[in-house]
Amino acid sequence: MTDMTGKTILITGASRGIGASAARVFADAGANVALVARSEEAIADLTAEIGAQAVAIPCDVSRYWEVEKAINATVGQFGGLDVLINNAGVIEPIAHLAEADPDGWAHAIDINLKGVFHGMRAAMPVMQAAGGGSILTVSSGAAHSPIEAWSHYCASKAGVAMLTACADLEGRAKGIRAIGLSPGTVATEMQREIKASGINPVSKLDWSDHVPPEWPARTLLWMCGPDADDWLGGEIALRDEEIRRRVGLI
Repeated sequence: MTDMTGKTILITGASRGIGASAARVFADAGANVALVARSEEAIADLTAEIGAQAVAIPCDVSRYWEVEKAINATVGQFGGLDVLINNAGVIEPIAHLAEADPDGWAHAIDINLKGVFHGMRAAMPVMQAAGGGSILTVSSGAAHSPIEAWSHYCASKAGVAMLTACADLEGRAKGIRAIGLSPGTVATEMQREIKASGINPVSKLDWSDHVPPEWPARTLLWMCGPDADDWLGGEIALRDEEIRRRVGLI
């Protein structure tokens, strides 16, 4: 396990799923963890579970000023910011393009794409001033292939992949390590929402087809080490058996 003692991690979408699992994994590795999400009660409960090395910061990532405030609060609490995990994302509203609600479609973009930009924009100056840091973003295979009724999700994740590449291009020389993680399908609440839609092949998958959220969480921890440097500016696919082997999942 990568030793993160003394390091500070901010995780968006930390109230459940991959985000909550990452909070536990990084805390177990010795890190301070800032838990950011809209669900104040859920992150408060998780903070109580983890203990003094965790802080709960209610935040809507679609609003830049809230993200900036969350990062400033993290630095104030723990003295710095070493890793930003852009995990917050939504799949709803699932709808065909010709029927999609424009406001709902735009709101998904605000969270999935603009939320990632907001995190990068607020974190990069802090990290660069301190000599560097890692920006890890949860991506998706949907960034590279169209999926029925997921135009909002596919478009936002494709944008996130390009943001990651841009962060690498502009930040690598200043110590920024920007990498995406495509975790495949994960056994989280999002998969229950997908299942309920009954649209496209992903909704037809059995629950047993999905990997546990601990897998991408452990992969994100591994990505903080030099073994992941070959993927700077790009994306790591957890479907790759070699990656699973290197992380220690198989």
